[in-house]
Amino acid sequence: MENAGYTTLTRQSGLLREMQVVANNIANTATTGYRQEGLIFSEHVARMEEGPSLSMAKANVRNTSMIQGAITQTGGTLDFAVEGDGFFLIETPAGERLTRAGSFSISAEGDMVTNDGYRVLDAGGAPVFIPPDASNLNVSPDGTVSHDGRPLAQIGLVQPVDRVGLIREDGVMFRSEAGYEPSENGRILQGFLEGANVDPIGQMARMIEIQRAYEMGQSFLDSEDKRIRSAVQTFIQSR
Repeated sequence: MENAGYTTLTRQSGLLREMQVVANNIANTATTGYRQEGLIFSEHVARMEEGPSLSMAKANVRNTSMIQGAITQTGGTLDFAVEGDGFFLIETPAGERLTRAGSFSISAEGDMVTNDGYRVLDAGGAPVFIPPDASNLNVSPDGTVSHDGRPLAQIGLVQPVDRVGLIREDGVMFRSEAGYEPSENGRILQGFLEGANVDPIGQMARMIEIQRAYEMGQSFLDSEDKRIRSAVQTFIQSR
């Protein structure tokens, strides 16, 4: 296969991965706290000992959008949205994780937990505990939880040290291998939830672009296959 064929094949593989990413974005348009994801293409050019250089396209780096999603008022005491930068810090069996999905509840043990039962943590990594007799909770923009003016705990609002290095483990859950630090430009809104920051029209348009680009690449590969088959057939017949 010639270099053009290898280049097109690697491009086709990247387009297929991007199509999967875009389809996942569209499917999560209504998911609370979902962050839109994109795929970054890069080119690798290798020098060959004989003949021209070989170009290979890659699409392995995923980029998470940090654009603010639409904030909707729910009135729920344990519904929280992050306005600005920052993530809620939660505890999972695999370790601490970050999320923007702020629909919480109180467990039987008194811990504030996510819909999946993961404990919500404060900025120091300790569980946010709510006493059984506490009601009518109030949460200030800095995450301080109080009852009748008495502070009880503080919901952790953190941001990853390396945003580009965020690793998505779930639709709304991320791992930061570089660690995290307190958020300086974010605040917590009680009684609100943040929707997905997906641009559905833009994603649909991108899906069409990817499909057309893929079809164009496939047409080229089909033409190359016919050309090579014809050349081989002509060579065989000439012998």
